[in-house]
Amino acid sequence: MTALVKTADGRTLAVDQSGVPDGTPIFLLHGTPGSRVGPAPRATVLYRMGIRLITYDRPGYGLSDRLVGRSVADVAGDVAAIADFFGIERFAVIGRSGGAPHALACAALLPDRTTRLAALVPLAPRYAEGLDWFEGMSRSNVIEYTAAAHGHSALTALLDAVADEVRADPTRLVPALDTDLPEPDRHIVADFGIRRMLATTFAEALRDSAAGWVDDALAFSSPWGFDPAGIGVPTLLWHGDEDVFSPVGHARWLGRQIPGATVVIQEGAAHFGSLHVLPDILTWLAEG
Repeated sequence: MTALVKTADGRTLAVDQSGVPDGTPIFLLHGTPGSRVGPAPRATVLYRMGIRLITYDRPGYGLSDRLVGRSVADVAGDVAAIADFFGIERFAVIGRSGGAPHALACAALLPDRTTRLAALVPLAPRYAEGLDWFEGMSRSNVIEYTAAAHGHSALTALLDAVADEVRADPTRLVPALDTDLPEPDRHIVADFGIRRMLATTFAEALRDSAAGWVDDALAFSSPWGFDPAGIGVPTLLWHGDEDVFSPVGHARWLGRQIPGATVVIQEGAAHFGSLHVLPDILTWLAEG
């Protein structure tokens, strides 16, 4: 069942748990757009791994209240509130795609509570020194983040139109990716189960509006509120070298900033290859 957790400022966050109730707690932070409902390993897989997986809708997505003007750093307070609600003192955290910067924020800002960190196909800060942020990025993402640079109104107009189409047909956003997909991702997204998981999480994410998506893009395009170089917990960065949604140069840049980070660049993999490696990386997180 979905729990509704209140934050100190009175907002509601929608939270799901799966796996072993007293297992190793791991927060899985969803992509952009995304929601608490996936993609994630099945509950039976998590049981075998001894993991208690906690997912939640970031503000503005699904059933969670919006937080206008939020930064990437604001996620730390929300994760801490959820952990406190469930009586969890320490936990690992993993983020995929748009969830990855938020996972980095938890490790940087909750160092006494975060045991290990994994960031799959991450984005780097928008104005990262020495990084051509748009190099290798798909046209659709370039358009989205260019609109974000022009402010709230332009981005909202762009993403509201997409959200309306997704509410009318939850599979709309999945086929729309095909024109940008490199071959490794085409192979993965061709699987009916993967497509269904993606459609389900997109539909839940955008059930009421595109607010969460808008606020994610604005947060990624603004100062994050923390320095990745300050992360001191064991860190694993994973990226496919053919990714066009968050290009591989972002993970390489982060790997140079985070002390002692392990950087895994998989040849012949792309953005959705992160779904295949998720169980193995959850196992690594649970060992911390």
